[in-house]
Amino acid sequence: MIKPAKIQVRLTDIDILGHVNNAIYLSYFEMTRIHYFNLLVGPNWDWMENGVVLVHNEVQYHQPIFLADAPEIHMFCNKIGNKSFTLSYEIHVNGQLKTTGSSTLVGFNSNLQKSIEIPALMRESLLKLPKK
Repeated sequence: MIKPAKIQVRLTDIDILGHVNNAIYLSYFEMTRIHYFNLLVGPNWDWMENGVVLVHNEVQYHQPIFLADAPEIHMFCNKIGNKSFTLSYEIHVNGQLKTTGSSTLVGFNSNLQKSIEIPALMRESLLKLPKK
């Protein structure tokens, strides 16, 4: 099992109310994907040839996250199709659930500028993630 992504809350993440701004959570999800993909397919993966594009995000804010918090984000694979897959996220602080969300991504070849089937190694790696 992959350890969750650990996020350092930056001062610039905080809004006037003193908690993490709603838009920042999408960056946290992106950092989590990078963390997991580096471990799943390796740092030398050819993202130009066998990449992904983000097509949909959802975020549910359960409780605020503050500057002194140390969020940990777990990522799950909910669904895998031929060309797309859906990931979900849980953000915890000290074991308490703060935020949930999901992202749908599509396989994409940037050199050809077209969608592709999910590469075999990526598919196999995604299937190793727990479902939520």
